[in-house]
Amino acid sequence: MGSTSFQDRMAAVAGQVEAELDRLLAEECLNGEIVRPARLVAAMRLAALGGGKRLRPFILIECAALFGAKGPGVLRAACALEMVHCYSLVHDDLPAMDDDDLRRGRPTVHKAYDEATAILAGDALLTYAFDVMGDAPTHEDPAVRAALVVALARASGLGGMAGGQMLDLEAEKASEAHTRAAIETLQAMKTGALIRFAAEAGALIGGANADQYKAVVEYGRALGAAFQIADDILDAEGDAEKLGKAAAKDAGRNKATLVSALGIDAAKDLCADVAAKACNALAPFGDQAEILRETARFTIARDH
Repeated sequence: MGSTSFQDRMAAVAGQVEAELDRLLAEECLNGEIVRPARLVAAMRLAALGGGKRLRPFILIECAALFGAKGPGVLRAACALEMVHCYSLVHDDLPAMDDDDLRRGRPTVHKAYDEATAILAGDALLTYAFDVMGDAPTHEDPAVRAALVVALARASGLGGMAGGQMLDLEAEKASEAHTRAAIETLQAMKTGALIRFAAEAGALIGGANADQYKAVVEYGRALGAAFQIADDILDAEGDAEKLGKAAAKDAGRNKATLVSALGIDAAKDLCADVAAKACNALAPFGDQAEILRETARFTIARDH
């Protein structure tokens, strides 16, 4: 697949995700809800709409497509995942965490509204994600929906993203040098777990067999690692205007990154190696998985 057609496909999926999130984050209540406060809905919409590459939904949708699974249910699962990602960004931007003023070139939710509203917006996005993932329209098989909910909970919770954020906060206060092993564990949790889940969810939705499931999950694991190294490189070398947020913050805050541990050149080499491992994991699928290999190449070549 050429780079132009790949970018067109990414843009098309991002548009589908945007439209579905817009529909899901409307003010009209679902059965069992009492009222959706307008201010909270607006804050959630700021967090979730109008920007971003939608990489995680893209990975989920394309991994599901590898097994012939398509349609509205797959899109719903992708949007549930994106809501978890967006919640994490809202909370990550708070003064108690990374204290950022900009996200995607716009004021962060706590700046546009206030801290309490931002906390609630993140909480609501997180819980709504499990509502969407576990609801019947997402998949006809209750066992598949249950597996998706459990896997997402583990990727985003104590032993996944939230736990990784805790390790990240602790690392900032550490006086000793960060080891490569500790950094890789932290990054596999904080960033890698949701990207790994995106691939895993596609395999679950698509009914992959044991060997196919293992290959797709390994792809997601390696892709998640490559993504975070590339992100750290962008923080060190990237342009704040393109990034839509502050750059060069990691070094000043003693962030645990492989750039700080290995140096920029070694980190770039490692990033390329890990991305190659992601591509190699897809060998059982042959040319069918080319769009996923292109995703790995895009991940390490992006400039924002």
